[in-house]
Amino acid sequence: MNFQQLRSVREAVRCGFNLTEVAQALHTSQPGVSRQIRELEQELGVEIFVRQGKRLTGLTPPGRALLPVVERLLTEAQNLRRIGEDFSQGDVGTLSVAATHSQARYALPAVVRDFQSRHPGVSLKLHQGSPQQIAQMLVSGEADIGIATHSLAEQEALVALSCYRWTHSVVVPPGHELLEGPLTLQRLAAYPLITYDVGFTGRGTIDDAFRRAGLGMQLVLSAMDADVIKTYVGLGMGVGIVASIAFDEERDRPLRAVDARHLFAINTTSIGLRRGALLRAYAYDFIQSFAPHLKPEIVIQAQAARSAAAQPAPL
Repeated sequence: MNFQQLRSVREAVRCGFNLTEVAQALHTSQPGVSRQIRELEQELGVEIFVRQGKRLTGLTPPGRALLPVVERLLTEAQNLRRIGEDFSQGDVGTLSVAATHSQARYALPAVVRDFQSRHPGVSLKLHQGSPQQIAQMLVSGEADIGIATHSLAEQEALVALSCYRWTHSVVVPPGHELLEGPLTLQRLAAYPLITYDVGFTGRGTIDDAFRRAGLGMQLVLSAMDADVIKTYVGLGMGVGIVASIAFDEERDRPLRAVDARHLFAINTTSIGLRRGALLRAYAYDFIQSFAPHLKPEIVIQAQAARSAAAQPAPL
């Protein structure tokens, strides 16, 4: 048994049993992947995959039982490497962080600046994507740390730690009618609206608020980027709804913001990490810089905890 065999099994599941994609992910050949899987099956004495001709179509019952063990073995192998790197390389290495646009644009700049000044030997890779894409990057190992408001807690393989809470603001041009009098959903519903794409930056709480009030939204434009939303508000296309952290009075001087925390539910941004996967020491420092209450010992303990789904069933 070797790690390449285990990687072949794991990637086959991650790639939907497409051996061509597995070979590309592992930088090897398709026959090589098939051979690794067959050799492991022969050594264990069971078939891991259901086959239709030469194609893999699913996991057998033994395969489903083996997969969590394969994942743990590969995670622990990576943990060993990272412990070794901490002692042999010190404060030198790479840190991969995946975040939504709002987090990367508005919440992370000061954290990244301060982190780089403390750890000049660390190369920081910043990926942007939707919450679902961030969760997938974490599961696949492409990202070490994920930062988003939704979806991270939904993955059994991930642990999500709450960082901070935030609300929305309504953005309008100077002199707009919504700047006068109380802001209500009924008044908002009377205007064309510009806000986030579904799945981004608290869009779900916006939709829920209108739905509960029995009101329709005159949505004329949606985008993943608050800067795009504000640009089109400035062009007079409609009223914007953005995360409060995305509005700065000095930078966004042509526009005005109205606090909308009383209209929409409060959102919580979380840090997502692979369950059971140790990080380099500087990664825990990055996390605490972003969320001071998440001390390394707290994060490590949370990563080590088994998910409810992974707990053994009572006898």
